[in-house]
Amino acid sequence: MLRTLPVLLLTVNLAVGSSSPGDVLSPSYNKSNSSGVQRLPDAIIIGVRKGGTRALLEMLNLHPDVKVAKAEVHYFNVEDHYKRGLAWYRSQMPFTKPGQLTLEKTPGYFAAPQVPARVWALNPAARLLLIVRDPAERLVSDYTQVLHNRLARRKPYRPLEELLLCKGHVDPDYKALQRSLYHRHLARWLEVFPREQIHVVDGDALVRDPYPELRQAERFLELPTHIGPQNFYYNSTKGFYCLLEAGREKCLDQSKGRPHAPLDGLAFRKLCHYLAKPNRLFFDMVGRTFSWC
Repeated sequence: MLRTLPVLLLTVNLAVGSSSPGDVLSPSYNKSNSSGVQRLPDAIIIGVRKGGTRALLEMLNLHPDVKVAKAEVHYFNVEDHYKRGLAWYRSQMPFTKPGQLTLEKTPGYFAAPQVPARVWALNPAARLLLIVRDPAERLVSDYTQVLHNRLARRKPYRPLEELLLCKGHVDPDYKALQRSLYHRHLARWLEVFPREQIHVVDGDALVRDPYPELRQAERFLELPTHIGPQNFYYNSTKGFYCLLEAGREKCLDQSKGRPHAPLDGLAFRKLCHYLAKPNRLFFDMVGRTFSWC
């Protein structure tokens, strides 16, 4: 049985099998079937956007004691969803049996100012998972996703260099840049949650060698050891690891691992220089360093 402990995976934690805010709601919302009962999440992957949240979710889903919400719920950061209340939020969760952990991921939670207090109000013992990657690479990946979405709708989009730089200097108002200032967003979470409730996953390491990061995540979630090297194989065509479970192979969708949009070398160096101090502040906050530009 999992114990209720605070965790920051940007995951919300409600002890499996214990009473939760959802358990005291009207029984009409306590939907169940042969697969179990819908429960509020025990843990939440809170971010970061384009940091590897989908990969982390799918990898943790290899564990038999983990059930995941398939879609990003955006409960705490979208007002129309939040107004629907806990009954609606719980209805977005998978069916679980006693002893199984419910996991939700919405990378938009990390940078949304109102979310930490809302998660705390739901469960101050929430376990949260935060997966981070090189913030400069994250920014380029963020832009690349928006670019592909715009092109799919046949809409124009300005080159990254034009959005990132203003009169030759990094524009601090560029939204994709603001999402990469991890220390600012984490500071808001730490105003509410103690540091030990937040588990930081190295997204770059997860791509290079998934198992060590998954093992640490299992420990954080107090799961019995299950996920191992046998659950991964390197797909040289895609350029990243895919998953193996019960003889079945699963790779992330084609949007993962696609080439980044071009960015001039000088502009990238300016970006790295701009991020140097914010990165150091983040390292001090989490008590570890990362090999970022």
